[in-house]
Amino acid sequence: MTMDRKIRVIAGTLLLASLALAQWVSPWWLWFTVFIGLNLLQSGLTGWCLMEDILRWTGIHSET
Repeated sequence: MTMDRKIRVIAGTLLLASLALAQWVSPWWLWFTVFIGLNLLQSGLTGWCLMEDILRWTGIHSET
């Protein structure tokens, strides 16, 4: 799995989890959803992705 696909899977999972938490636990979890959306927007505009740096730091590299 390529790095881009890993990041998309992680972002989608976190987004759905934050929405579920906002629905069933507390509406304050919507701020986490906003955080994810802003990170996706920033990544698209600048080409830099925090999650990519985190994955590289933890030793998870791109497979081609």
